[in-house]
Parts: sequence; structure tokens; C-alpha cells
Amino acid sequence: MTTQPVSGVPVRRVRGPEEYPRLVAVWQSAVDATHDFLAAEDRDAIEARLASDYFPHVELYVAERDGTVVGFAGRVEDRLEMLFVDDAERGRGTGAALLAYVVALGVTAVDVNEQNSQALAFYRRRRFDVVGRSALDGDGRPYIRCST
Repeated sequence: MTTQPVSGVPVRRVRGPEEYPRLVAVWQSAVDATHDFLAAEDRDAIEARLASDYFPHVELYVAERDGTVVGFAGRVEDRLEMLFVDDAERGRGTGAALLAYVVALGVTAVDVNEQNSQALAFYRRRRFDVVGRSALDGDGRPYIRCST
């Protein structure tokens, strides 16, 4: 099922592992544009595990423009575990469409890296409030837990 909840950006469930290479490319573009706080070794280590360790453990949804995947979100129950938008697509409503889609599915919480001020502002504009902060994320980096 495909819906167009925000900005006319179609969102649908990922078709399967055959789409993972495109999701990794979207992730690379987004991280290169917004995660300058990540050390190159950390970036490479995360990228190496995306398709094998992260994607299979979340419900993945993709946003498309002109038939091309330009963003994706992954959730587990009420938690948004990942949301990435291709750098060329930023500011066009793709992230908002993905977030609206997963919120409609029951997402109420997200962890966001504190150093990613753009992402933190994105979630705050959409009524996610900082409810706690942990000194380390699962990979040893600081993050803020935001929840509605």
C-alpha cells in the first residue's frame, strides 16, 4: 500500500532486501551531509552493518519521488529507529512525509544524536520533546531521546 500523507510524497513499505542497496546510498548521502560529528571509522562501521544487522530488524518504509527511493524510515513498535533523506531531497517534505506516516502507525519516540542539530530541530518542530539524555548511544556516542 502506498499513501501520500504529506507534500504529495508517496510512502510505502520496503519491498525487501533487493532495495537495501538504494537505502544504503540514501543513508550515505544523508550522513555525509548531516553527520560531520561521526569519525570516518564509525561511519564506515555503521554502513557495513546497515543491510545485515539494522535493516532486517525494523519495519522499513520508503519515500519515492518519480519512482526513485529518496528517503526511508525504520520503526520498531512505537519507536522510530532511523529516518534518512537523500541530501538532494532535503527540504522538500520527504522527511515530514515519512515521519507523518510512521506516527500514524503509532510511533511516539525517537532517539536523535545531540550533535545533529538539524535533526533535533526537525523533531522538535514536529512536537517531539526532549525527555531524557543518555551519555552514550549503543555505539558509544552521545544522543538525546526525544518523545511526544
